[in-house]
Amino acid sequence: MTEEEDLRDSEHAGHLIEFRGVTKIYGKGNAMVEALRGIDLSIDEGEFVAVMGPSGSGKSTCMNILGCLDMPTEGTYLFRDVDVGALDRNQRALLRRHYQGFIFQGYNLLSRTSALENVELPLLYRGTGARERHRLAMEALETVGLTGWEHHTPAELSGGQQQRVAIARAIVTGPAVLLADEPTGNLDSARSREIMDVLTALNRDEGITVVMITHEPDMAVYAKRQVHFRDGMIVVDEHNGGRA
Repeated sequence: MTEEEDLRDSEHAGHLIEFRGVTKIYGKGNAMVEALRGIDLSIDEGEFVAVMGPSGSGKSTCMNILGCLDMPTEGTYLFRDVDVGALDRNQRALLRRHYQGFIFQGYNLLSRTSALENVELPLLYRGTGARERHRLAMEALETVGLTGWEHHTPAELSGGQQQRVAIARAIVTGPAVLLADEPTGNLDSARSREIMDVLTALNRDEGITVVMITHEPDMAVYAKRQVHFRDGMIVVDEHNGGRA
């Protein structure tokens, strides 16, 4: 895929992610909803960004477009200077598979397979050989602190451990960016802090860009930057120190 080569070649170019005048409209006539209203947003390699806002503010629509699950009605979405809107469906799927990792509130693990097999799944889709899949999955589990839990199924793991498996699955392909949608939403405060420590370490030590939706201010302070949405627009975009 030439676009995939372009993404690699542009690794040291401008922003990792850029929205230029992105608008998203759902429905028509009286049922029309303008979920995003001409927003401009840029995210650089290595940033940790918390995306916040009330329900209906546009933050989830923003995340769906970032993850190539939806497309802007107007405006441009650039990923490493490549116009995502110019890619076809298969090329966008390749972008997701090779450059983006996803973390969900509900973990989205396969219940009857082991932690190791869950983490190997994205590599299976890529056609990675069995020995290499095993090695990379074991390394990812070690990174999130789950050495010794490789053969446990999700039912045998706590919520925090399940989310660690989900994070390992998201990073096993070596993505440029992690897109995390309420990653602590199903966890108590202690487990939430543990998960945020894992994400902070991945950002700090591995240089992985993290974009995280959260409604919890206590979790947002772990990010180095906070972007607040309201009524389809960005109303606050500020940097803070984050947590080491």
